[in-house]
Amino acid sequence: MSDETERADERFRNLEDLPGPRLLEALIGGQDEALRAVRAALPQIDAAVEAAADRLAAGQGRLVYCGAGTSGRLAMLDGVELGPTFSWPTERCVFLLAGGLGAFSQAREGAEDEGGAAATAVEEMRVGPGDVVVALAASGRTPYTIAAVQAARARGALTIGFANNPGTPLLEAAEHPVLLRTGPEVLAGSTRLAAGTAQKAALNLFSTAVMVRLGKVFRGRMVDMRPSNRKLRERARRMVAEVAACSQDQAEAALQVSGGAIREAIRALEAERPVSPDAGSAVAGPATGGADEGVGVDPSAPARSR
Repeated sequence: MSDETERADERFRNLEDLPGPRLLEALIGGQDEALRAVRAALPQIDAAVEAAADRLAAGQGRLVYCGAGTSGRLAMLDGVELGPTFSWPTERCVFLLAGGLGAFSQAREGAEDEGGAAATAVEEMRVGPGDVVVALAASGRTPYTIAAVQAARARGALTIGFANNPGTPLLEAAEHPVLLRTGPEVLAGSTRLAAGTAQKAALNLFSTAVMVRLGKVFRGRMVDMRPSNRKLRERARRMVAEVAACSQDQAEAALQVSGGAIREAIRALEAERPVSPDAGSAVAGPATGGADEGVGVDPSAPARSR
């Protein structure tokens, strides 16, 4: 029997005959299934987050993203964003993509079978006990990804595996398995759809929560963001003005003094005036869990309602 992600859903056997609105309804229904799968996996994602944050906070360990095809490209998208969003150092983010980094823009489907290449890459990158390996495979059977996890775990790395089929080798190989059970695709076998959406959503949750745990978020703001263009510089100024309760001009001046460092600008402004007992604690340092954590917030509420 084939894996769930490879099966055809008989409800969509005539998908190509559906009129436009019904076709789109069928496709969006698959996306709904993806988010339901992620929600069902929240306990496993939470365990992976806590383990990863503990490992990364203990030293200079790296996040090592691993995958092939669509899964590998989604993994790279997540990792690349950590620098501009959280100032996560480039040297602490590693990508193991089947077929090499060139496979990001040009598919090399055969590379996913090269388990030996994965083991070699893990050795060459000196993956070790301080590192966290985040591996993804929709099928859960991709030889490259499984071999990378096995080699990394043998070298003492923390391993996290995301797969969309239950009972598969990737979930067995990883120390922290996360099943994103999306089932058959609306377009049979096209795991860039529901399976891919579930992987992207799960990665969004995982990496953001890890960065929160590492103290890179303060009062819901990206205080470690790199203000590297006009839009981001304006965002940084607004952020400082809102958090420090000062004018835009004062925020700009503080950012100038801090060299664009948002956290330091807020600290400097708050240090200039007395802090009332109920004003909250100072800005969290880079190795803490952040200030005001959980105060007055229902964690299950949608972000827009908080």
